[in-house]
Amino acid sequence: MAEGGEISAEQTEKLLHFQDLTGMEDMDRCRDILQTHNWELEVAVQDTFNEREGAPTVFTQQREPRTPPVNTSPSDQRIFTVAPRRPTGIFQWSYFFLFFPFRFVYSTLLDIFRFTFRLLRPDPRRNVTDPLGDVMTFIREFEQRYGPIHPTFYQGTYSQALNDAKRELRFLLVYLHGDDHQDTPNFCRDTLCGPDLSEFINVRMLFWACNTNSPEGYRVSQALRENTYPFLALIVLRQNKMTVVTRIEGPIAPTELTAKLTQAMEENEGSLIAARADREERSLNQSLREQQDAAYELSLQADREKERRKREVEEIKQQEEDEVKRKEEEAQRRLEEIAQRKIILRSEIPEEPDSSNAESVRIVLKLPNGTRLDRRFLKTQSIKYLYYFVFCHDEAPDDFQIVSNFPRRVLPCEPSEEVPDPPTFEQVGLLKQEMLFVHDNEA
Repeated sequence: MAEGGEISAEQTEKLLHFQDLTGMEDMDRCRDILQTHNWELEVAVQDTFNEREGAPTVFTQQREPRTPPVNTSPSDQRIFTVAPRRPTGIFQWSYFFLFFPFRFVYSTLLDIFRFTFRLLRPDPRRNVTDPLGDVMTFIREFEQRYGPIHPTFYQGTYSQALNDAKRELRFLLVYLHGDDHQDTPNFCRDTLCGPDLSEFINVRMLFWACNTNSPEGYRVSQALRENTYPFLALIVLRQNKMTVVTRIEGPIAPTELTAKLTQAMEENEGSLIAARADREERSLNQSLREQQDAAYELSLQADREKERRKREVEEIKQQEEDEVKRKEEEAQRRLEEIAQRKIILRSEIPEEPDSSNAESVRIVLKLPNGTRLDRRFLKTQSIKYLYYFVFCHDEAPDDFQIVSNFPRRVLPCEPSEEVPDPPTFEQVGLLKQEMLFVHDNEA
């Protein structure tokens, strides 16, 4: 569904339920909140109440993408552990032995304090509430302390970096920053901030980093289980699974780091080539399937169109047959009605008067087929009986008019609702003997 567009019935029900639970009256505001939370009602309600109470949001954690599975200990993993630089010369050895007891006591007491503190109070780093904020805070603090020249940090969570590296088929270099380790400042200043190494990393891979004192960095630290700092892990997609192919632990010079990363990438480039080939094959197969589906859909559409036209032709043919049948039935019904009417009207025609009757008038009618009819009527009778006489004759047309020749005129002899009794013979000027013609209206 497009944002701001129409919503489904299920979403409408969630919208009304959300209003009831939160007491919010602004319908548009409620819809915006639910859309922001992907229409997940429980999360939206909980987030709304947390916002009112000033509690941290749960939505960031809810929207965090799923971390793809990572093989952290493959059998052929390369591990490079760089030992701290030993002191040289009598001055450095003297300084080392002089301060060794103090460093040992300090580190021991610090470890005991941290252990006791964690027993009394759970480690707050275990609750990851804002992973993106942890990453952005580290990037900001790193630049404030070491400057802007460094490899381009991936500005996203560890899960997002893994997903992007998997999707783009690129190497991912992970750096875990330990603030408390003595070698961290020199490594950041001398190695990570080197321009040559920065260019190498920016061109060849994604680079993600975070402070292990933050919840997001601590979570990744627990997953990768580093032994010392500085710690770097090179991750790549291998056998459809993100795999830690190289670990680099301890202080390392930029040239040596570049060489080890290059070696690891050359050793694992084949897995990316195979993955690219596999994706291209899957993409080709999917494209072929889409083409086949499109061709099948076109064929199915053509069949549907053919079937539709066939149905239309059959429907038109059926309509024509029904129309012919209707007209035949109507004609037959009309014939039956005319026959029935003739029976009725024949009985209404008065008897023919005698030729010696002074009030009689002789009418000679010529039918369209040439047949002549001869009949006498009384002058005082309505000329409708003349119409009945012609209508009831077997050779007369069913729809006709009776006209006189000199002068030519149509006699109003057919009764109607407006004139149920037409005028008499005398009234229309038929007095003694007249010759009239029957005109077929359907001819």
